[in-house]
Amino acid sequence: MRILVTGCNGQLGNEMQLLARENGQHSYFFTDVVIPEGSVAQKLDITNEVEVEKFVEEHEIDCVVNCAAYTAVDKAESNEELCDLLNHVAPGYLAKAVGKRGGSMVQISTDYVFDGTSYRPVTEEQQTCPNSVYGRTKLAGEESVMKACDKYLIIRTAWLYSTFGNNFVKTMIRLGKEKKELGVIFDQVGTPTYARDLAAVIFVAINQGIVPGIYHFSNEGVISWYDFTKAIHRIAGIEGCKVKPLHTEEYPTPAARPHYSVLDKTKIKRTYGVEVPYWEESLRECVERLR
Repeated sequence: MRILVTGCNGQLGNEMQLLARENGQHSYFFTDVVIPEGSVAQKLDITNEVEVEKFVEEHEIDCVVNCAAYTAVDKAESNEELCDLLNHVAPGYLAKAVGKRGGSMVQISTDYVFDGTSYRPVTEEQQTCPNSVYGRTKLAGEESVMKACDKYLIIRTAWLYSTFGNNFVKTMIRLGKEKKELGVIFDQVGTPTYARDLAAVIFVAINQGIVPGIYHFSNEGVISWYDFTKAIHRIAGIEGCKVKPLHTEEYPTPAARPHYSVLDKTKIKRTYGVEVPYWEESLRECVERLR
């Protein structure tokens, strides 16, 4: 297969590049809107429909894995037009282009398509109800992909982190070394997702064959941001920083956060026969790689 991976400079995109070396039976095209000097990736503006269609046709793309997105959740509240362009319109362009060739599309979505008021792990069949610009645009992106491409795989994930880019794990390690005291939300619970684990599942789906549908994926287990931070510090060997629990109201943000973001992963495990790692095992692997 000839596979296009967009947003290759991000957390998931970088993990896809690493794992692609172990999945050498395919040909890969890694793209982003800005390409660092010395990178083997190619430039592609996914918000330009003509450019997208030309790239997909010229390179005879069989599958698109869209890792690109506007993920600045709070900034999205005051920048809805750009957020919608990247999260809603652009995925539709990609899906339409690869759909014309009879190819498949893997779209990464988010737990923010729900309002976080559930108290049990959320299944793919539950009613969506986003309460932020980010969530609304990501849900619209799901719908645009499903309309434009029959062979679609939408994976909703949550609390993504990796050794690449800016993320919660790296920030908590940095702040833990810099500060004597740190306040972290304790009344928002979910499951962290190691981007490398998500990338591995995407490759499993591609290699086995896309079974169209919406799927949920995160690591196993349930934890709060507060407990996650305590675990990060413990595993990273940070002892000089006291972590205090905060209510959501004590740390106001422009965008509303889901209080409960635990995703039910039964469907993806049954469909592709994958075992999902426990969150702490994956965290340990990530911290070790950061070392």
